[in-house]
Amino acid sequence: MSQHRLSDFVADFSNLLDQTGDEAVILREGGALLADLVAVDDWLPEAQSRSDPTRYQQYLLHRDPAGRFSVVSFVWGPGQATPVHDHTVWGLVGVLRGAELSQSYERRGDALAAAGQVHRLETGQVEAVSPTIGDIHRVANAFEDRVSISIHVYGADIGTVRRSTYGADGRPKPLVSGYADVPPPLLFDRASALAYGAAE
Repeated sequence: MSQHRLSDFVADFSNLLDQTGDEAVILREGGALLADLVAVDDWLPEAQSRSDPTRYQQYLLHRDPAGRFSVVSFVWGPGQATPVHDHTVWGLVGVLRGAELSQSYERRGDALAAAGQVHRLETGQVEAVSPTIGDIHRVANAFEDRVSISIHVYGADIGTVRRSTYGADGRPKPLVSGYADVPPPLLFDRASALAYGAAE
């Protein structure tokens, strides 16, 4: 198991953000970095690859000290899925193990409607989301009999971002996702501090 793949990825992604704030460049070049990371499955710690029988798990792998990005592992038990949700920031998703199904949604008047066909993301593949290119979707494990794992990179500390899930009527419901492995009080205190502009 390579102990350095994740740290090398974080360093390379940090360097990319030092060089540019252009979202299109970040998604293109950052997507290539993520594709390299998920091309080899020998680095994710066991503690951040555990599934749970009740719901998918979101584990924090790295939080940029300046808050510019975060890296998380999503661990999907058999048949598990998210609600329809948004992100409000750019994101990259790369499948490390198994496969995912993603259904995009778009606003039509006051309602939400599925946009296009369900997309299957296989091991090693990467896709992007953001408010500028499409930010609302529902994701599910493609398998009913085994775990899938994806690695996500977001343009913020995603566990503290105030965003939304959506019901069948298209109405938003507030969401702060947190992480499966970070204590909620600390996490939400930080989210409140960020929301009100307090110094960290």
